[in-house]
Amino acid sequence: MPLKLNHYLGAFIGQLLYLLNTDAKKVTRQNIAICFSELSKNEQRSLIKKSLIETGKNLTESSLIWNQSFSENAKHIRNIHGENYLDTDENTILLVPHLGCWEITGRVIANTRAITFLFKPLKKQQQNQYLFERRNQGNLTMASADQSGVLKLQRALKQGELVGILPDQDPGQEGGIMAPFFNSPVNTMTLLVRLAKKYNARVVMCWANRLKKGRGFDLNFEPLDLTSSSDDLFEQVTLMNRAIEDLIRRFPDQYMWSYSRFKSTQSYN
Repeated sequence: MPLKLNHYLGAFIGQLLYLLNTDAKKVTRQNIAICFSELSKNEQRSLIKKSLIETGKNLTESSLIWNQSFSENAKHIRNIHGENYLDTDENTILLVPHLGCWEITGRVIANTRAITFLFKPLKKQQQNQYLFERRNQGNLTMASADQSGVLKLQRALKQGELVGILPDQDPGQEGGIMAPFFNSPVNTMTLLVRLAKKYNARVVMCWANRLKKGRGFDLNFEPLDLTSSSDDLFEQVTLMNRAIEDLIRRFPDQYMWSYSRFKSTQSYN
């Protein structure tokens, strides 16, 4: 269906997620209370509702994006800001937060250049295989979040290809350190900053924010300096989290609040 209708359907699903007191609502409510404690209860409630509506849109648009060609995906992009930051011979790592339509970012970029994206495999093999087949196409190579995937990322950087990483998920017992995120400690991935330091790579934040009324997305690129001012891993990871925070504050309703981001320190009820 057209993206506009797709988003209307997604908004309806989001309304149901809010009205039916779902797990998505409970997790979203707890995350927003942690990260936006300065908001009043009414303001938090409004943000929860808006966020779940955007979550619904993300659900429906993702299936649309996965089942279209990369060139068809690109037709949904209305504006591209900062694309010149990719026009360099330097190694470049894209930092892609879970905001807006992150699924479309690598697919649009892969229309013109090779890119390898790190992904966290799903627990259910059948679902994982379905997504892998739709993501791993053409110039877009998917690298699983394990040792073999890290080797893929390293090979891509050595060959001068782009690398994309979504670093705002809990990395598990290994591969993370506790660092502040909205002033609360959270288990944070270190891989991105380690690769940036090892390969002297530029870090560019990339996101596709959702436009109103199903008009499409804006694709954005902004450079970040995470490694030049300090050699301390904790400080570098903290800078990364702060950059993600700043972006979230610009589009607070489009962040993936339904994910248990603070599960390393919080109990989700």
